[in-house]
Amino acid sequence: MKSQLQEDVLKNSFHGLVVIDTETKKTIYAHNENRYFTPASNTKIATFYASTKLLPSTIPTLKYAAVNDTLYIEGTGDPSWIHPRLADSTAVRWLKNQGTLALYTQNSNESRFGPGWAWEDYDTYFSPEKSTLPLFGNVVSLHFNDELVVSPNFFADKVQVKDTTLKRDEFTNHFYISPTEQDTLEIPFITSGSITQKLLEDMLGTTVVLTDRFPSVEKKTLYGMETDSIYRDMLFESDNFLAEQLLMVASSTLSDTLSTQKVIDHMLENHLNDLEQHPRWVDGSGLSRYNLFTPKSFVQILQKIHNEIPEERLFRIFPMWDASGTVEYWADSSIEPFIFAKSGSLGNNYNLSGYLKTKSGKWLIFSFMNNHFKVPTSQIRSMIYATLKDIHNTY
Repeated sequence: MKSQLQEDVLKNSFHGLVVIDTETKKTIYAHNENRYFTPASNTKIATFYASTKLLPSTIPTLKYAAVNDTLYIEGTGDPSWIHPRLADSTAVRWLKNQGTLALYTQNSNESRFGPGWAWEDYDTYFSPEKSTLPLFGNVVSLHFNDELVVSPNFFADKVQVKDTTLKRDEFTNHFYISPTEQDTLEIPFITSGSITQKLLEDMLGTTVVLTDRFPSVEKKTLYGMETDSIYRDMLFESDNFLAEQLLMVASSTLSDTLSTQKVIDHMLENHLNDLEQHPRWVDGSGLSRYNLFTPKSFVQILQKIHNEIPEERLFRIFPMWDASGTVEYWADSSIEPFIFAKSGSLGNNYNLSGYLKTKSGKWLIFSFMNNHFKVPTSQIRSMIYATLKDIHNTY
């Protein structure tokens, strides 16, 4: 391993690797394990752990209270409502059977974006706005099928077919798609209480009143889909929106006000207070370069996860990985799947942290973090795979 970490591909950049045995807790290899790195989407490992500590097996999807003949409702941040992939309709079906609805959307102190996010990503699929009651993943889906198909159809008259790289105006919900586009575009829309109100009215076929207060009465909670399905999709797709919203939902179990920072503070003060290096953790997805974690911290978090979640369940949630990246089907016929891990990439950064099964049947935990390189990311992935395969064959 030491010789591989001295290869030319790693010169002039910053790398750290730590590997431990899950049973003996023995450190097999460590290099820069205590140094801080920009984690990118490896941050989702901390988000996953926070979610498993604070959320039940089915996600809190809505809080409500009946006052006289009106049902007051507020979102928990649950991202699965009519999501492009998850498509949960539990709350929508339930609301269709209710009477007069009053929607409260001011139960959050969150900004629409996380701290340190790149402002120019506002129209990219990986950067939807955060909100208390997200619908359709907070994106507009556009594709051609003989004619233009827009989902949700509410935005149909706000889409222009135009040969441009711009996908949305920065400050208005005015969208663009090239006439030659062959893929489905997912473009974040600008959220607001009134937009949520109108989208709900379209789905429910009834009037929804937007209210600026929630009555001071005891709230009840409606539960939605299984959280494991959301966790798996978040990790496998490296979905930033799901990660951010999961922390908001987790905060709903701590306070009536949704707050990413409240969850992070709670985790660092309680379930992660024994980490040897205190991380700088600012968002759920890892989009922010303000995040700083050490390889040792990720290994310690992964150890906690392994201790607390049965392997059969855990390895249904954690994705497989090979030199091409996250995979649904293992391609290397010379070897059984042996890497279950979360990758994380930003410009000039690529990290991988997770679990490795050795040829002898042992489970190891590793974190391999690589920052500030200028070579193609594919070379870094190949180096990581070769190193982990060597560990697999050796231990």
